[in-house]
Amino acid sequence: MSCTSDQQPYAAQASTTSRPTIRLSPQAKGGLLLLAAIMIWGANWPVMKLGLSHVSPLWFSATRFASGALCLFALQLMTGTLRLPTLADMPLIVSVGLLQMLAFTALGALAMTHIEAGRAILAYTTPLWVTPVAIIVLREKLSARQLMGTALGVVGVLVLFNPLTLDWGDGVLVKANLMLLLALFCWAMCILHLRHSRAKATAYQLAPWQMLLATLPLAGLARWIEGPFSGDGSNTLWTVLLFVGPLATAFCFCAVNAASMWLSSTSMSSAMLAVPVVGLLMSVFFLGESLTPALVIGILSIVGGILVVTVSASNKSVTGDGNPAK
Repeated sequence: MSCTSDQQPYAAQASTTSRPTIRLSPQAKGGLLLLAAIMIWGANWPVMKLGLSHVSPLWFSATRFASGALCLFALQLMTGTLRLPTLADMPLIVSVGLLQMLAFTALGALAMTHIEAGRAILAYTTPLWVTPVAIIVLREKLSARQLMGTALGVVGVLVLFNPLTLDWGDGVLVKANLMLLLALFCWAMCILHLRHSRAKATAYQLAPWQMLLATLPLAGLARWIEGPFSGDGSNTLWTVLLFVGPLATAFCFCAVNAASMWLSSTSMSSAMLAVPVVGLLMSVFFLGESLTPALVIGILSIVGGILVVTVSASNKSVTGDGNPAK
């Protein structure tokens, strides 16, 4: 039996209203992207450790960004979304390309040739740098709960990275840890720049150009310092590069930089403390690194700090009309 003309509009209306659309706020989108990036980047530390036994660190870093840029350029060309950068885009391209990608990745890879993958968590102590600058210089206002969560996370990292267990007489080891400190400082400055930039281009549009900018000097440095390409051509090396290039580079840098534009600097830096938790667990399960009581306490402290900051942010980030709180 067919519907009459006056019944059809009602039927059409019922069919549309019976399928409510789910619209995520920018904060929710940023949180989901950040969660995916945290899981992949956590797994990436032991994967990088494995890869560095098949290729030298600077060539590894250059190959990582070259493959990531190639993936994104190809994808954007195929989908018609490739965008030439403008003069207004250059500050973010330079900041992310040289600080977050080139400096952070190269310093981390160099340091990991001398330390365990699990100990590389020092590179994720960004709240030590981000929170004071965000409060003092950028005038970000933090609640007592956010401060408490950040402090709890930092305590957890300090428990994991116990300076009392470091052999300060080993110059190579101390130098490796100093490189990690410099790496995290570069990334922290980039988080602050992303949060307070006024760029109109998206992280996805800028990412291939940022990766290209990181690749060129990295390849030059690798050729100058390490000689010709040092990869051994093994199946393990190419498997590692397939994970590190498309996923840990092309996807993760886009995801984290997009989230940095939607979430507060403190929320970003605190959430990134979850990366060493995932990395440590992956290192324990796949590389045979030991899980000590100090590691368990540190992990629980970091997770607790992230939960405190996340709950505080979710309660205050959306106003009654669904817009981000100012």
